[in-house]
Amino acid sequence: MTDALADPASPALDLRDVRKGYATPQGRLEVLRGVSLTLARGESLALTGESGSGKSTLLHLAGGLDTPDGGEIRVAGQATSRLDDGGRAALRRDRVGLVFQQFNLAPSLDVAENLAFQARLSRREDPAWTAELARRLGIADLLSRWPEQLSGGQQQRVAIGRALAARPALILADEPTGALDEAAADAALALLLELTAEAGGALLMVTHSPRLAARLDRRLHLHAGGLAEPPAAEPAPGAVRS
Repeated sequence: MTDALADPASPALDLRDVRKGYATPQGRLEVLRGVSLTLARGESLALTGESGSGKSTLLHLAGGLDTPDGGEIRVAGQATSRLDDGGRAALRRDRVGLVFQQFNLAPSLDVAENLAFQARLSRREDPAWTAELARRLGIADLLSRWPEQLSGGQQQRVAIGRALAARPALILADEPTGALDEAAADAALALLLELTAEAGGALLMVTHSPRLAARLDRRLHLHAGGLAEPPAAEPAPGAVRS
């Protein structure tokens, strides 16, 4: 039943010569200038770059939240350019898990309902897996609470569980630990990496933190509309921030 295991020969994410620009009062701004990358199943990739470099734009394109001006994007073998709005929404529902800094939990749903929300929409709910996620994330005793009753760290754990409940092929995370202190961020990222791997998916994470980026399998830096290796050596995981 797991989409992450469907079509196992296809990468979780494949971008080929992706371009994206926007009109501004000063003229057209080309944000992405022919970006290509491949993310295999079971792999994690950190995307770094200065503010305004296009990191979130790339993430939104990968998740079908926006459309490129050129190039091709495939998620689990599906070309997003061939999909209409409804098709891209279905792709996000069935094959993509999203984790953002603001968590975006539904305030009218309790924790249990938030946790299972995407899996139920995609008709891929596995109660045993959802219960395992709740246990591993340390929120099993919070299932009847409302989002407003949770701390920031607890809300983040619910958001991680919601993204993983349907076992998507691809997890996209945009500064997912930015609202947490260092210890909580480390714990949340460790759980995100561990559970993504167990679900059979891949992780693409945008972060400003070289320390967190160093914990992922690969790191790429977005600059001047293109991707390159990080500009400087990353500190080892657990290194003290100066």
